[in-house]
Amino acid sequence: MSDVRTYSLTLPSDRSSIAAVEPFVASIESVRLLDEQRYYNMLVALTEAVNNAIIHGNGADPTKMVELQVQTSSSEVIFLVNDSGAGFDPEDVPDPRQPDMLLRDGGRGVFLIRHLADVVEFFPTTSGTTVLIKFFLL
Repeated sequence: MSDVRTYSLTLPSDRSSIAAVEPFVASIESVRLLDEQRYYNMLVALTEAVNNAIIHGNGADPTKMVELQVQTSSSEVIFLVNDSGAGFDPEDVPDPRQPDMLLRDGGRGVFLIRHLADVVEFFPTTSGTTVLIKFFLL
C-alpha cells in the first residue's frame, strides 16, 4: 500500500467500549471515502469484530485490552482487531442460517463480518487472535 497511514485505539474489554468505535473511525478521512452503504457495512463488521473480541476473546475482562488498528491507503482501508483470548477456529463457527441456529441469540458476528467486508482473515497470535477486515475504496 502506498501512502499508508495508521491509526490506533485501545479499548478495555467492557461492552460499553463499543461506543468508542464509531467516533474513532468516523474521524479518519479515508474511511469517510466509502460510499454510504459500504460505510455502514464497515461499521457493522467492525463493531461485530470488536464485540467478539471483548466478549468471546477476552471474556469481558476489563483488565484485558482490545487493540484496534486502522491502516489506510489510496486504495483500501484495513482494520485489525486484536484480542488476548485463547483463539478459535473460524471454520468451526456454525452458519447462523442453519435451521437449528435461526432462533438462537448471538452467533451471527463472524457471518456478518464475512458477508459485509471485501476481505476477512483470522490469525492466531501468541497472545490471542487478530481479525483483518478490508474494504477497497472504489
